[in-house]
Amino acid sequence: MERQMLVIRMRRVGTTKKPFFCVVVTEARSARESSFVENVGTYNPRTKPAKVEIDKVRLEHWLKKGAKPSDSVRTLLAKYVTKDLSAVVETPAAQ
Repeated sequence: MERQMLVIRMRRVGTTKKPFFCVVVTEARSARESSFVENVGTYNPRTKPAKVEIDKVRLEHWLKKGAKPSDSVRTLLAKYVTKDLSAVVETPAAQ
C-alpha cells in the first residue's frame, strides 16, 4: 500500500471578492478545492485584525504525523499562532 503525502494548506471558501479560507489537511496531489482529510481551522483576512482560529491540538497531531505546511500556512502560523508550536513548524533550509 502506498503512503500518502499530506500537506496543510488553505482552501478558499469565500465568494467573489470576499475571501475566506479553511486550513485543511489534504493529500499533496489533490487540487486546492478538492476533498480533504480534516479541517483544522479558519482564516478570515477581511476582518481588522484578521481572524485566525486554529485547533492547535489537531494541528500538532498532523505535524507529528508528517504533514508539511504550505508556505502560506507556515507564514500564517508564524504570524498569528502563539510560539509554542514553533519547534514543530520549521522553515525549510535555504539551498
